[in-house]
Amino acid sequence: MAEQNRVKAKKHLGQHFLKDENIARKIADTLTLKGYKNVLEIGPGMGVLTKYLLEKKLETFVIEIDTESVEYLKTNYLHLAPRIIEQDFLKFDLNLIFKEESFAIIGNFPYNISTQIVFKVLDMRDQIPEFSGMFQKEVAQRICSKEGNKVYGILSVLTQAFYHAEYLFTVPPGVFNPPPKVDSGVLRLVRKKDFTLACNEVLFFKVVKTAFGQRRKTLRNSLKTFNLTDNLKANSIFGMRPEQLSVQRFIELTRLIENDKS
Repeated sequence: MAEQNRVKAKKHLGQHFLKDENIARKIADTLTLKGYKNVLEIGPGMGVLTKYLLEKKLETFVIEIDTESVEYLKTNYLHLAPRIIEQDFLKFDLNLIFKEESFAIIGNFPYNISTQIVFKVLDMRDQIPEFSGMFQKEVAQRICSKEGNKVYGILSVLTQAFYHAEYLFTVPPGVFNPPPKVDSGVLRLVRKKDFTLACNEVLFFKVVKTAFGQRRKTLRNSLKTFNLTDNLKANSIFGMRPEQLSVQRFIELTRLIENDKS
């Protein structure tokens, strides 16, 4: 693994370079290849995952903020060079690359921005039919958890409103350089066939975020800022706590609030 040492992992970028080829291949194979012809890898580093993506019948793009990694990729993956985007994923307008085309997203995501990555994917859900990759284990579990689970929260509800979420496998720290202090988890999100919600979607996001902002309180108390009528607050759903509500129940709750009349 001498080549693995050519780029030094940078703590401020949350870099932990995967060095296990079998796991890299397994992550690449999480892609179903259905509904898109392009894939974007976030944070490719030295290309341990990239090489397996390049074997697939896809147009592979990578986005990388680390200039040292970019230089390594340009030197070692010459045919990839035109599709290396040297930008910050969170700030870059992906429509400059993909226009209106669909694309999948994959990666070994930096722990420090992984949640923000998911929120950007949700914002672009019209163009992203599939998303898979590696997170800190507890974040991956949170995204995939169901109602009634103590880790069920904002990420769980908002993601599962639009995507089928599946936790695939756990990855130990020792397969990274440097090793993180926690286990990692690989998940896959496949967009639902009908991913429009039967409610006001902007209001849905607001309701979910507000409810979980005070997750120990009942909805009657956590949603006070919505100035709900007494008649609506008498509904039994408002006696529940947010972690008790499924995605469908949150949609129903949003509709109730939307139609509330004083």
